Amino acid sequence: MTRLALVGAGLIGQEHATLIARHAGATLAAICDPAPTAVATADRLGVPLHADLAAMLDQCKPDGVIVASPNQMHRAAAIACIERGIPCLVEKPLADTVEAAFAIVQASEQSGVPVLVGHQRRHSPDIRAAKRTIDEGALGPLVAVSGMTLFDKPDRYFVDWRKQAGGGVLLINLIHDIDVLRWLVGEIDSVQAFTSSAVRGFEVEDTASLAIRFRNGALGSFVISDAAVSPWAWEYTSGQALYHPTQPGAALFLAGRKGALSVSDLYLWRHADPDGDWQDPLVREHRPVERSLTYVNQLDHFLDVVKGAVAPLISARDGMMTLAATLAIARAGRENRAVAIAEMLADAGVPA
Repeated sequence: MTRLALVGAGLIGQEHATLIARHAGATLAAICDPAPTAVATADRLGVPLHADLAAMLDQCKPDGVIVASPNQMHRAAAIACIERGIPCLVEKPLADTVEAAFAIVQASEQSGVPVLVGHQRRHSPDIRAAKRTIDEGALGPLVAVSGMTLFDKPDRYFVDWRKQAGGGVLLINLIHDIDVLRWLVGEIDSVQAFTSSAVRGFEVEDTASLAIRFRNGALGSFVISDAAVSPWAWEYTSGQALYHPTQPGAALFLAGRKGALSVSDLYLWRHADPDGDWQDPLVREHRPVERSLTYVNQLDHFLDVVKGAVAPLISARDGMMTLAATLAIARAGRENRAVAIAEMLADAGVPA
């Protein structure tokens, strides 16, 4: 039985606790959270509650740790685990800045202690099927990608920190889409963006549109808003989100020299005649998708990481690159210009 500790007993932290409690191969050994509300969670689960992270790690000595604390606390928590040789799963984003993320990367890579970043969509059946389809060459070299995440968050969602810098739709939601695009299409070279807070008037954006240049030459576009009604978001189309209804369909579209693929419905389009062109018919094929659960898959993978059986699917360096690309979009929107990911890394002192 793998003993896991949880840092942060907020909304997503409680979901992690529930998943651990239901897992046959894991047990929750302790929780660290100084908030008074964490007492009820610890009592309900029957586990010790600690207010100090170092004390919990030294007394409990868990096999692995899930870090679900506020973003600005990720660096200290991850490094405390790494220094003790304890693998950790850090919820997205890896940190609040690229500099802080790079500190985690250095600590993990120099020590050999693995860090898994909680971009759960890479564990989702639809995204895994899309990755297989691309890797098999069914689309040929990718040319273009377009996607959207559009939903309507209620007023009660916007507690104070979600109205301030770092709490907008980019770092809370778009970062997941950027991670999926990096995994499916390839590394991002540069971005341009328009951002707007016109609907709510908060300090942070509620809507953004962006253009993406990938290193492999593919181009992309994406639009996101948390103030618009639609069925077009992975949270709906995948049927895998924890808090949202299922609305089968697609919200991401990838096109290559040989074919095109829509996600999450996984329809592959290509010419009936391999030598066909735009005046020839297309045929549609549905790609198979297994029915596993995203968050269970992520926990299974983390347990394998803790045991040393596999390397993290999303390493600290991988998570840093997703963060850098997302923060580049925020900068592009503020400064009304194209921003290269290399610029974000150089500013943070990350070697080229």
